Amino acid sequence: MSDAAHKPNHPYHLVNPSPWPLVGAIAGGVFFMGMVLYMHDKVSAPVGILPGLALILITMFFWWRDVVKEAQVDMAHTPVVQIGLRYGMALFIASEVMFFVAFFWAFFDSSLFPKEAVGGVWPPAGMVVLDPLQIPLLNTLILLLSGCTVTWSHHALREGDRKSFVQGLILTIGLGAIFTGFQVYEYMHAPFAFKDGIYSSTFYMATGFHGFHVLVGTLFLLVCLFRGLKGHFTPDHHFGFEAAAWYWHFVDVVWLFLFICIYWWGA
Repeated sequence: MSDAAHKPNHPYHLVNPSPWPLVGAIAGGVFFMGMVLYMHDKVSAPVGILPGLALILITMFFWWRDVVKEAQVDMAHTPVVQIGLRYGMALFIASEVMFFVAFFWAFFDSSLFPKEAVGGVWPPAGMVVLDPLQIPLLNTLILLLSGCTVTWSHHALREGDRKSFVQGLILTIGLGAIFTGFQVYEYMHAPFAFKDGIYSSTFYMATGFHGFHVLVGTLFLLVCLFRGLKGHFTPDHHFGFEAAAWYWHFVDVVWLFLFICIYWWGA
């Protein structure tokens, strides 16, 4: 009778009080404040970036741990709850889209209406730009291929083919890591620095923010791989992986706009 009295009589999940939204907000504030101080030469890179980044990673680990526990141990992610989670993920991706809208706005405002300060032309006079048909094109092909492999993995999971699910997920994570490696190499050999003008600043903000999303998406998929190897996902109960796949497709689409607008047209 005691168990029956405490058993919920509705399909919804009432979330327990959690410190991670507050800790995550503080971590984001510390990270971006450190980035601002670093960009203005007030602090060194380790002092400016590492504390906030460490807090963000800690928040991600413990918050994801709690959500996984809700799904696997508490069995709180009922079909009704999963609908809410899908809406939440869709709204989160929409908010991320608006970040990139701001970066594209800054880029097009400068490129479509070049000011006298940049010589009245775009790219600015004297600016040496990257060849879009080298590493940028290669990275485009890599991300498009990764979109195919994550879709393959998703469909394999829905069909109950766990071997193909894991294989596709491993390939996607590997392609994401290769993309990040090429982007780091490109940054190391770029003929311009962040402070070299409006072209370089908008270029690094847009592509760098996208690179950060690729890194987060790769970690997201890596967590899904570990969960998949432990048997957490089933053909009809795998929202964690589905959300990661949505996020990865979002990263793919944003990169296509970056490649066409900034690398190719902007050059």
